[in-house]
Parts: sequence; C-alpha cells; structure tokens
Amino acid sequence: MILFFVSILLLLLGYFVYSKVVEKIWGIDPNRPTPAIKYADGVDFVKMPLWRIFLIQFLNIAGLGPVFGAILGAIYGPVALLWIVFGCIFAGGVHDYLTGMISLKYKGKSIVYITEKLFGKHFKTLFLIFYLTLLLLLGTVFAVNPAKMLADLSHSPLNFWIIAVFTYYFLTTLMPIDKIMGKIYPYFAILLLVMTISVMVMLFKSGLPFYPQMTFTNLHPEHAGIFPILFITIACGAISGFHATQSPLMARCLPNERDGRIIFYGAMVTEGIIALIWATLAIAFFHNTSNLLTEIQSSGQGGVVSLISTSLLGKIGGALTILSIVALSITSGGSAFRSIRLTVTDFLNLKNQNNFKRLLLSAIILSCGVILSRLNYTTLWQYFGWANQALSALVLWTLTYYLRKKSKFYFITLIPALFMTAVVVSYIFQDKIGFNLSPIHSNIIGVVSALILLIVFYLVKGKKKK
Repeated sequence: MILFFVSILLLLLGYFVYSKVVEKIWGIDPNRPTPAIKYADGVDFVKMPLWRIFLIQFLNIAGLGPVFGAILGAIYGPVALLWIVFGCIFAGGVHDYLTGMISLKYKGKSIVYITEKLFGKHFKTLFLIFYLTLLLLLGTVFAVNPAKMLADLSHSPLNFWIIAVFTYYFLTTLMPIDKIMGKIYPYFAILLLVMTISVMVMLFKSGLPFYPQMTFTNLHPEHAGIFPILFITIACGAISGFHATQSPLMARCLPNERDGRIIFYGAMVTEGIIALIWATLAIAFFHNTSNLLTEIQSSGQGGVVSLISTSLLGKIGGALTILSIVALSITSGGSAFRSIRLTVTDFLNLKNQNNFKRLLLSAIILSCGVILSRLNYTTLWQYFGWANQALSALVLWTLTYYLRKKSKFYFITLIPALFMTAVVVSYIFQDKIGFNLSPIHSNIIGVVSALILLIVFYLVKGKKKK
C-alpha cells in the first residue's frame, strides 16, 4: 500500500516541480495571442474554458491504454509501477507538454507540419504516411474493442455496435469542436474519474494486500523479458506517441500559453494516476501474476475489468465502470479520426468553413476505418503498440532537434529519445511481428541503434536562433 501512495506522490511532485522546469526551459509568453484567438473559425479554432479543455485533453489522450495496457503490464508485478511513474514524469509529461506548446507556436498545426519546417518536404511526406497510418490503426482498434464490450454487456450483435461507434466517429470528426467534444467529453471524463476512484476505494475496504509479492524483480509467469516488452505494453500512462496527435486539437482552443502546463503535462499526470490504479487493482485482485495471466488469456483485459469492477462495486457499479471505459475508448478513437481530418486539411490547405469538403473528407477517412475494422483485431493491436511508441521516439527526436536549434536545454528530450529508440528497435527485432530474433541480439541492436542516432544527431548541425 505504501508503494501506491509513494507512486502517487511522485507523480504529483513531477507535476508541481519538474513540469515547471520544463516550462521554464521552453519559455512562455502569456501576452502572445494563442491560435484560438488569432485564427478563430467556429469549427476547430474555438476558445473554451480551461476546465473543459483539461477534461477533453485527458479523455482524448487516454484511450484504453491506461486501463488495458496497465493490466497487461501488471503481469510483470510491481516493477510496472516504476515505469509508469518515471516514464510519465521524465518522458510522457515532457513529450505531451512540448508537443502542445510547439503546436501553439506554429498556428495550432500538427507535428507533421513542424517536421517540414525542420527537416524538409521529403521527411514530412514519410512522416505523414506513418502518422496517418498510426491514427487509422488506433481509431479502428478503439472502435472494435468498445463495440465488443457493449455487445457483451447488452447481449446484442457486434456489427450493430461497430456501425453505431463509426456513426458517432463521423459526427465527432465533422462537427465543430465545441458542439460534441466540448459539451459531452468533459462529463465522460468525470464519469471515468469517479468510477476509477470508486473501484480503488472499494479495494481499500476489501482488505486485499495491494502487492502480495512486493518485489521489483520480474514476476512474469512465462519469464518474458521486461526490456523492451514492458515499455511497449504500457504506453498511455507512461509515454505514448498518440498523444502528439491530440495536442494540436486543444492547442487550437487554449486561451493562454500559461495554461499549457496544466492542460498538457497535467492531463498526462492524471492519466498516469489512472494507470497506477488499474495496475494495482490487477495485482491485488488476482493475488499473483499467474492468476492474472490466466484470466487475461481466458477473457482478455475487458473481462478483467468487468470481473474486478463487478466484484468490488456490484452489477450496477460494474456496468457503470465498464461504460466509463467504453466512453474512454470511443472518445479517443473519435479524436483520432478528427486528428486525421485536421492533418489532411492542413496538408491540402483546405478551408474548415467549407462544409461540403469537410463532409467528404470525413466520409473518406471513416470509410478507411470501417475497412480496417474487418481485419484481425489482435494483429491490429500488436502493430499499433509498436507504431505508437515508434512515433513517440520520432517526436522526441524532433523536439530535441528543435530545442538545440533554439539553443535551449535539449537533454530533457534527448535522454527519453535515446531510451525509446532502443525500446522500439529492440522490440521490432525481437517480436514475432518483426524479425523474431533472440532477446540478447535484439537488445544489442536496439542499444547500438540508439547510439548511432546519437552520433548522427551531433554530426548534423542545426541552425541556431538568431
């Protein structure tokens, strides 16, 4: 139990102390008009109250990651909490804050646009393809999974719920941001927070030991290696490349630059707390990692969530918890497809106010998602997991290059960039979806690749700020 409270305390200290360091390194100007004010269009650039922006940002970035990923990561034991805490503070929080603030600086544009300014059009095109592919994978995954949960909960056909989810996605992608996302998302976020805290309170009352096997050694029953798999498994809650795609949405609604710390870094810390809670619930409820793995293999993470929440809160409370997680997934999926529309709109220089073009573009994007939803879900999730963390590494390198170019202290992004590079390269060489090499060989390749990129980084001279 002490480990849980220490972990929460460290995350809070990360927000109140380290985020201020990051903010100071970046440098803000509270008197500079934000894109929400300079480019207000009533569709995507809409100034909103701070509390709404925070809850929308939190819901957008979270998805299923801080729940499903944390449950999978809990198979390794309490060591998963270390990654959540330190990953969130020194990698995820920095990544989210800087992607939000650099978007503010560049007219609310996405990281794709910024890569063109830094590296040229050819790199931008490659980055755009990777970026849009990731968003399509994520949006589809976050449609199929909640559809399955709703079908199980209501005992109704799966296809009905898939159609319903994609219909909602279409409206979210098309409508002005303050109509659906601005009005509904904050209340979904409140429901999620209330139900997650409720489950945790009932765990306290149950008297179950939080960490029956209190050790930071690897407790995976099948002895799967911690590196690099754990760092791919737990993304949202520690660091996730997907968050870089969401920051521009709220950067276009932010009233003032000084609000960036609470919106971008604060939402990341909140997500880290959610991940801590669900990792702890999974470890405590099943008593040991063998029981947890057996349940995951039997009923999946959705089944684990259902069993824990129903057992601790009863049928009604369990149903509300499941619905809050379904909302978490659907809202992130909807914002993923909206991010695709914004990115393509910027790329093609389209006008947001043109309703027909917005309608046509939204229809094309959602059609691609519907086609992908017919593929094998497990395969989609595996490729998304790797692509997600690969994007985080790419974004961290981009931010590092930008900070160095502006003569700012760039080690706050360089160190996590090196680590995440080693993780994603090792994983793709080790896993079956990649080259299926032995752990020792793939890990060596990962570390060497990170060192080579470090050398290249120092060989490429960036233009310094005049």
